[in-house]
Amino acid sequence: IYSCCYLSRRLNQLSSHDPLWKRHCKKYWLISEEEKSQRNQSWKAIFISTYSDLGRYIQYYATLKKAWDDLEKYLGQRCPRMIGSLKESVREEDLDAVEAQIGCKLPDDYRCSFRIHNGQKLVVPGLMGSMALSNHYRSEDLLDIDTAAGGFQQRLGLKQCLPLTFCIHTGLSQYMALESVEGRNKYEIFYQCPDQMARNPSAIDMFITGTSYLEWFTSYVNKVVTGGYPIIRDQIFRYVHDKECVATTGDITVSVSTSFLPELSSVHPPHYFFTYRIRIEMSKDALPEKTCQLDSRYWRITNAKGDVDEVQGPGVVGEFPIISPGRVYEYTSCTTFSTTSGYMEGYYTFHCLYYKDKFFNVTIPRFHMVCPTFKVSTARMVSRNAALLMLGSGIEDFNQIWMCFVYQETNHNEYAVDEDEDSTDTDEYEDRRRVLDIPAPSGRCPRHT
Repeated sequence: IYSCCYLSRRLNQLSSHDPLWKRHCKKYWLISEEEKSQRNQSWKAIFISTYSDLGRYIQYYATLKKAWDDLEKYLGQRCPRMIGSLKESVREEDLDAVEAQIGCKLPDDYRCSFRIHNGQKLVVPGLMGSMALSNHYRSEDLLDIDTAAGGFQQRLGLKQCLPLTFCIHTGLSQYMALESVEGRNKYEIFYQCPDQMARNPSAIDMFITGTSYLEWFTSYVNKVVTGGYPIIRDQIFRYVHDKECVATTGDITVSVSTSFLPELSSVHPPHYFFTYRIRIEMSKDALPEKTCQLDSRYWRITNAKGDVDEVQGPGVVGEFPIISPGRVYEYTSCTTFSTTSGYMEGYYTFHCLYYKDKFFNVTIPRFHMVCPTFKVSTARMVSRNAALLMLGSGIEDFNQIWMCFVYQETNHNEYAVDEDEDSTDTDEYEDRRRVLDIPAPSGRCPRHT
């Protein structure tokens, strides 16, 4: 429209019609009537001045600005101190300087987001979600552009990868690939996962968390502002709740939400770590004599191969909670699988406090846990191809060659474990954690409680 206005007087008059520019200002730049009044400019002037500054981001700006606005509004009511950690926007020249520093182009959706907010300060809790389990704690900050540039990777296994988040407790980051190298797609976002069975330090597998910055950030914000992620103690906890994962027995309702922990998981060996949060609630309309106490739990755990494990024990996480009308009891526990998915179900046994000889079971609904999409390290694939080349040496049985190669890679290797094992014992979990070389928490993980 702006270019066409020079073709004729009539088009010039039409192009100056303010309601026309008002529509575009609201659609592309989310300019409100109040903001227009404050700027004391016509809609056309506002559009032109904004376009001169942000025009390259016109296909992303409205989506990202709305996501940021929705997030700030939601957190302002529930986690106001987190809002204070957000940094002001950066300038175009700042982003250009970072590109020159790292020698890679930043995607426009990423740049656009940082023209709105320059990430956050390195504080706790982090904007990108928290997770707490026993003595393990993770809270991810959204890195500002300078800190992200300082962590830009050129080492093998993470070549041309820019960190987006960082947890000061675990050192965990989510990375964005700025080029299509080492088996990654350009702008793919992932958690790194060292291959524990390879001696090569560049053998890094990846748990994929996004296909682009726009998709990654807006999907996360949507989860937060729609209540998909709960706010607990002024922090965003990344538990996913399936609305169908609820079971009611009499006056007691049990619901479950789950989360995958990449920092405690590995692809090689297959060890997928999940945590789950259980909410037990008695209806506020229940009669007082329905008050009861939890005595024991029973779990039936099934992995993707159909292997079943059963666990039974007293209480939950060492407690025997009393449930009364209107009261809610919540606790967190964890489990691991040697397969990429599995599910749990079971029941709690309660006894009535008013009728001490009356016992009854309360159903725990079946809940599924699924590992996110992952990619195997190209270093491992290169090693496999190297074994193929050995066929030229006169050995004809490829399987024999490959097994010899694997043996050389894993013999006397402290990371080798039984890939088919699904342990359910807390002490056994401690042994598995040490085998994986995961930093030891000072307490134990209360698995299957």
